[in-house]
Amino acid sequence: MLGGPGGSAPLGGGEPADATDPALETVRPGQPTPGRVGRVGPGADEGLADPSGTGRRQRHEMWMRRALEVAVTGPDVPGESAVAAGGAGVPGSEPVPGGAGVPGSKPVPGMGDDVPVGAVLYGPDGTELAIGRNERELTGDPTAHAEVLALRRAAQRLGRWRLDGCTLVVTLEPCTMCAGALVLARVSTVVFGAWEPKTGAAGSLWDVLRDRRLNHRPEVYGGVLETETAAVLRAFFR
Repeated sequence: MLGGPGGSAPLGGGEPADATDPALETVRPGQPTPGRVGRVGPGADEGLADPSGTGRRQRHEMWMRRALEVAVTGPDVPGESAVAAGGAGVPGSEPVPGGAGVPGSKPVPGMGDDVPVGAVLYGPDGTELAIGRNERELTGDPTAHAEVLALRRAAQRLGRWRLDGCTLVVTLEPCTMCAGALVLARVSTVVFGAWEPKTGAAGSLWDVLRDRRLNHRPEVYGGVLETETAAVLRAFFR
């Protein structure tokens, strides 16, 4: 098995291969991304960005707790977020479509039918730009995944589609649709919680985010607060 489209570099040297690399001919459908020989499956961090930088892990965990809050409580009633947070006039506290989600917010009626996945998009300076929670059942929109909603709302708020320098934090590994949207939006960093071996496109089933054939590849940090994020999903499907 060779490591490059040209068939010249052996697998196991240099940059880990992507799941979508044509060279990975022996990978059967549904098998976790091997990365390089010896990778054992979802949860292994082969090829992921190093999470050990100063303050990075703490920041990612703090942001993931925020995404968990959005997953559990859902968006606020529009227009209440800045007042409830006491953030009038504070950069990043202005109401955005779908609200900004604050502690104690009341779930939107009908929200309980959607899988509790929450996403938060942060600007380059750490400002919270937008949130999203799964709303497929609530809205009847097949594309209303948490990540897509957060991207739409951030783009609307900023007045541009390019979200370079931003970080998307989501409680579940993105699917192929959401991973593709993150690449197209030029998001710089993706942080996710629980792995999704059935539909995950950040290393479990596919690896869209780090496919070397694409013109943009964000840094990826997986398994952040994995136990907590997975617990919310297990409770929903119980």
